[in-house]
Parts: sequence; C-alpha cells; structure tokens
Amino acid sequence: MSYQYENYDPSFPDQPVVDLYLPVWARLPAFHSKPAFIWAQDSHTTTTLLTYQQLNTNVHLISSQLQGSLQRGDTVLLLCSPGLDLVELIFGCQRAGLLSVPIVPPHPSFSKQNYHHLVRAISQTKPKAAIAHSHYISSIRHYLSSPHNNTKLAHMLQTLHWISIDHVKHGTVNNRDSLTYSGCKADEVYLVQYTSGATGIPKPVLVTAGSAAHNVRTARKAYDLHPNSTIVSWLPQYHDCGLMFLLLTIVSGATCVLTSPNAFIKRPRLWLELLSEFKATCTPVPSFTLPLVIKRGGIHQRTLPINLSTLKNLIIINEPIYSDSVEEFVHTFSPFGLSPSSISPSYGLAENCTFVSTAWRNCHSDKDGAYASSSFPDFPTHNKLLPVARLGNVEQEDVEIMVVNEETLEPSEDGVEGEIWVASPSNASGYLGHPSLTREVFHGRLRNMVSKCFLRTGDKGIVKGEKRYLFVTGRCQDVMELQNGEKVHPHYIETAAYNSCPKLLRGGCIAAFKVSATAVVVAEMQRFEKDVDVVVLKWVCERIKACVWKKEKVEIGWVVLVKSECVPKTTSGKLQRGRCKEKLLAGDMVILMEMRFEKDVTVFTRAQKVGEEAWEEKGHVTRSLSCMDTPSSLISLL
Repeated sequence: MSYQYENYDPSFPDQPVVDLYLPVWARLPAFHSKPAFIWAQDSHTTTTLLTYQQLNTNVHLISSQLQGSLQRGDTVLLLCSPGLDLVELIFGCQRAGLLSVPIVPPHPSFSKQNYHHLVRAISQTKPKAAIAHSHYISSIRHYLSSPHNNTKLAHMLQTLHWISIDHVKHGTVNNRDSLTYSGCKADEVYLVQYTSGATGIPKPVLVTAGSAAHNVRTARKAYDLHPNSTIVSWLPQYHDCGLMFLLLTIVSGATCVLTSPNAFIKRPRLWLELLSEFKATCTPVPSFTLPLVIKRGGIHQRTLPINLSTLKNLIIINEPIYSDSVEEFVHTFSPFGLSPSSISPSYGLAENCTFVSTAWRNCHSDKDGAYASSSFPDFPTHNKLLPVARLGNVEQEDVEIMVVNEETLEPSEDGVEGEIWVASPSNASGYLGHPSLTREVFHGRLRNMVSKCFLRTGDKGIVKGEKRYLFVTGRCQDVMELQNGEKVHPHYIETAAYNSCPKLLRGGCIAAFKVSATAVVVAEMQRFEKDVDVVVLKWVCERIKACVWKKEKVEIGWVVLVKSECVPKTTSGKLQRGRCKEKLLAGDMVILMEMRFEKDVTVFTRAQKVGEEAWEEKGHVTRSLSCMDTPSSLISLL
C-alpha cells in the first residue's frame, strides 16, 4: 500500500484543536478516497476502513446526534471495544463540545471483580451518559433486571443515560459546512485520560483540546510524519500512546492500521504481517514487544513473508528500554529489511498528554548524530539502557526537560541522577478531584529561581554525553534502598532474575520490591502441562538469588514462584509492583514455591552447581517438567 500526496503543503497553518484538521483533509480532492483508519482484526480476515471524507462526515453526524440529547460540556463515558467506532466517537465527542472518558468496557456480567475501574470512573467524573453498542446496553439492562449483590454498581448504572452507538451513527444532518466551529475550544478540557496505574491507583488526568493538539504536533515533527506515512498500532485506544496515535494520524494526514491488543497477544506474528502487508513506515510498541515477538512471532513460518524495509520509525515506549533486547531484535530482523536507523526510543506519560521526547532523528538530516550510521552499536547507552531524548539539540523551543534533585529542588548536574521535570504546552491541567496532588505534580518550581511551572514526572533520569542524552532509569517510587544504603532500580533485579532461567520463567512477569528490610522477587513460571518437580522449583529459587547477586550485588531474601498471570500489570504491560506486594502479603497469589534465605549468598553455591549440572543433562529437567506430578504438600514454605 503506497500513496503519493505531492500536493500536501507541510507549512499549512496548524489548527488549534485536532478535530479541525479533519475537514481540512476531507476537502482536498486527493484525500477523498484516502484511508484515515483501517481496522484489521487479523490479517486473514477482511479489513474495514474509513476514508478521511467518510470519517469527517460520520464525526459530524455523531456530534449532531449527541447535541440533540446532551448539553455542551457534559461528561460521557465511552464504553466501546477497540475499533473504528471508538475512533469516530472520540472525534465526535470533541466536535459536540463534550468531555469524553474512554475506558475499557468490563464484561457486563460483572462476575470477576472487573468493574472497579468503571466504578472509579463514574464516581470521579460523574458522567451524564454512557455510549456503548446496543448489545452491550442490552446486557447491562439484563444485569439490572436480574438478582445481583452489588447495589452500588447497579445504582450507578441506572442513573446513567445510555446511548447506543448504532443510534448516533444513523440519521441525517444539515448545515455540514457551517463556518463556525462549535466543538471544544483549545482551552477547554475535552478528555479525561486515566494514568496506567503502574505505581498506584489510576488517576484521572484532565486534558485540554489545545494541549492535545500541541502534543501530537510535537510528535509529528519529531517523527517526521506526513500524508505518505502509514502507521500500524495494536496499542489500547483508551489512553496514552494508543490514543495519541489516533490524534497523531489526523494531524499528519497519515493512514493508520489498527488492531486490538488481544489479537496481538494471541498471535504476535500479526504485528509483523500488518507491517509487511501495508508497507508501514511507523509503529509504536512497548519495550516488552521485542523479546516477545522474537520468542513467539513465528518468524520462519512460510505464510505471509515478512518485509520491514519500509519501516522508518520503530517507536519503543515503556521504560526501561534495554539496549540488549533492541540489538537482538535488530539482529534478528535485519535479514527481513529492518534498518537499525528506524529504532526510535521514546518517552511519554499521561500527565503530558503522552509524548515527551525521542532520541531518534531522521538519519538523512543528522550527519553527526548517533543514528547517522546503519550500525546498531553506535547507539549511546547508560547502564544497559538506551536514551529517550537529546537535550543538547532541542528543536522544540517551547518544551523544556530538566533533571532535578528531588530533595534540594535544584537542577542536577549532568551525570547525576534525579527526577525528570517537563515544562510544555502539552502539560495537562491536573488531576480531576485532586487539587493538592495537582499542585504537587503539575506546579513544580525550582528553588530560589524564577521559573515556569514544571510537571514532576515521578521518573528518575540522568543526562550524559556532549549531546546531553537523557536516559530514563526508573520510577522514583519503585527505587529500592538496600541495607548498605545503596539504591537500586528493581528492573535490574528483575532482568537478572529472568536471565537466570529464561526457559522456565515468563519474561516481563517478574516483580522485585522490598518487604521491611528484605528484598523480594516474585516470578511467574511458564505454563506447563503438568506440575513442575519440587526439586526444579527449589533450584530455580536458588538460581534466581545467586544470579541477582552475581549481576547486581543485591542480596535477595525471599523468592516466590507463582503461576502464570499472577503478577499484576497495567493494560499497557507495565508491572504493578506495589499491587504485586499487596497481593503477596494478602495471600492472593497461586504460589508454587517460596524460599527464604539467609544473608550468606555462598551457602547456595553448591546447590546452584548441582542444579546447573542437572540442567545440562538433556532430558532431566524436561522429564521433571512434563512427567512428574508434585504433591501439593511439597509446594510450601521451606
């Protein structure tokens, strides 16, 4: 799929809100039949698409229908599954002047405690209406008419005005080409975007239409996106990067191919096939995607050949971004046309709409940068991490990024770790219903200096090198202070733990934290047909402890092996270490084995050696995994 839109003028005036770009593109003859969004549930099924002209017409129709039953400024919940309907609703609500709250719709049976975020959203945002598909609304009404125990939830659902997507997408509307724009103005809050909840309960972030437009315009320039760009995204469309790329597509006049996160997780090769089939130039993925696709991507399957030669931006999000995993991915897919210069390590957070920065620059225009070469080792690194910004070459003058000492509130010297602060027109307005936290997070001030307000990101960072590369090293809240006074980021412990037994443990499903003075590792085991031999489980625990000590010089006092899907994560794949700790202490995990250790690491050297010898004997561990049932009485606290 290739388009050439030569009549596009990249210098045309920027619009104050994203929705105003839609009619601009829709009026251009070359864009009448150009796809804005393509939905591909799977590459083997028929895709559906929306052209720019269709999208603009549908958005205008939806906004007109919503204005008939709601008043400007009303809050509405968007309880819609991923897809083109959700895309149309997001833009339709903005054009109707409504405040939209997109959230993942929980299963309407509400039987698996999956409704807490819905209760939170209704309680905090106090919506007047909820928009969903007709079959979902029917299920809600069936739930309300049936016996149930959750009277609080039932009352909340009953007070909402339910609007069917099918209803608002049908009808007629006049005055389509009105000269006055009645949608959300730049200074009006048009979106409540919830944080991922990686370090606590998800918080509602207030996003104005103007800050969102500034954010995606900044991203468009950073990634050099334009109407000839084709984006592929499977990220959740409700918040953060998945939502931002919907807006970024419209600002750039690009084409975006969408699929659902579930479709990708079920079959990771789908992502590679969509990149190849649609000749994608840009794709955003969390950092865990790279090792997952190498492991489960079916690289050498004969169906649908992989061709990544058109990819110009492989945007990697979700810190930490390890250079080893990226290098392995580049090495694996270089034979399929992947260029090392396409790697775009990036940084963002909901409190800044999403996008903050990227270390990538177009290799053709960056003759002296690290990305000018086609050789991956030219990437700068710090403690195994890739950078996410180049502060020494800031092109966006209205965006300022600093690393600040959390205690003195003074700028940190280059080479000294501190908290990342961001001052930008993209900064959100604050947290809904949290005035004191809003002042603390969104109104950071440098001590003894007259300065602008900064957003305190809660992320640790360090600036290094002549070009002042910024590296995100971890989260302030997750830092573990050891008994010797040293501090360590848990992701280093988790990586060392995984590398101790990569064939038995699940990558990205290991959490490290402290309980009192004890360093704890909770690790998910791979799925196996039968229970794992207790001898193997003990060996895994001991090997985790020994490898973490060898790699990071951190003494682990408690190792817990749990079943798959026990370690909690956000919708975007981030570990929830605090919640994991709560679940462990509350006894809310399926534990296969847990071991507590003495302080002396050397006592496990012999056990580790025995385990390694057993591992090297092919078939021994395999037999233990597949043929030996473990009595439940043996899987207990040692």
